[in-house]
Amino acid sequence: MYGIFMECWVIFKLYGGNGYLLALFVASLIYLLIAEKDNRKRLVIAVAPFMVIVGFFIPYTRIAYVAVLSDGGDTYYRIMWLIPMGACIAYTGCKLFMNHKRIGLIVVSVLIMLCGSIVYKNQYMYKAENAYHIPQVVVDVCDVISPGEDEPRVRAVFPSELLQFVRQYDTNILMPYGREMVVPQWDYYNAVHEVFEKPEVINAEKLLEATRLTQCRYIVLNESRKIDVALDEMGLTLVDNVGGYNIYEDPEYAQ
Repeated sequence: MYGIFMECWVIFKLYGGNGYLLALFVASLIYLLIAEKDNRKRLVIAVAPFMVIVGFFIPYTRIAYVAVLSDGGDTYYRIMWLIPMGACIAYTGCKLFMNHKRIGLIVVSVLIMLCGSIVYKNQYMYKAENAYHIPQVVVDVCDVISPGEDEPRVRAVFPSELLQFVRQYDTNILMPYGREMVVPQWDYYNAVHEVFEKPEVINAEKLLEATRLTQCRYIVLNESRKIDVALDEMGLTLVDNVGGYNIYEDPEYAQ
C-alpha cells in the first residue's frame, strides 16, 4: 500500500509542474475552508476538491481505477482534472481583495510575479500566421498528405516541433505518437519516436522498420536532420518539400 501511495505522490508532483501552482492551490483550500462563510460555496470550491485529493491518495482508489479501466495505470492522473484548481485559486484571490483590499492587492500581485511566467517565452508560441493560429507549414504539409473525402485516414510521422498542431488542423491524419512524447517528465517510450527523434543521425533501416510496424504511410522529415541513407534510396517516394520539410510516402501503404 505504501508503494501505491508513493506512486500517487509522484503523479501529484508531476501534475503540479514546478510546484508553485500546487502550493497556491493548497494554500487556497486552507484559506477558503476557514474564511468562506457561505456553506454552499465552501462545499463546491473547497470541501469537494479536498475530498477528491484525499480519495486520489487512497491506494484502494487507484486499485479500483486500474481494475476497471484497461489503461488505468497511465491515466490515473486524470482524476486531478476533477479539481477546479484555477477557479479555486482565482476565487481565493478575489476573496483577499474583498476582505483585505490593500494587503490582498500586494499579496496577489507578488504571487503572480513570483509564480507566473511570460507565456510568450514558450517555444511553441508563434505569431499568428493564419486563421487556425498554428504554424502555416503545418497547414501546408497536412494539405499535401490529407486523404480525400472517400479515402481512409492516413498515418504519418511528424517532427516533434510540428506534431502537437496536426490534430488541431486535420483529424484525418493519425500519428504513431503525440505530445506525450515531448514532455520529458512523463518519460514514455515509443519505438518510432526512439529512432526518429533521439539519435543525432537517423538510422533509415530502423526508422522504416518502426514506421511499417505502425503502418505509417508518410514520413515528414526536416531537411536539416541527418540520416545515414536517404529515404528515397530506401524505396520511399519524395512527394514534396514544404517549408523545409521533405514529405516521403511509403509505397507499401500508398493507395
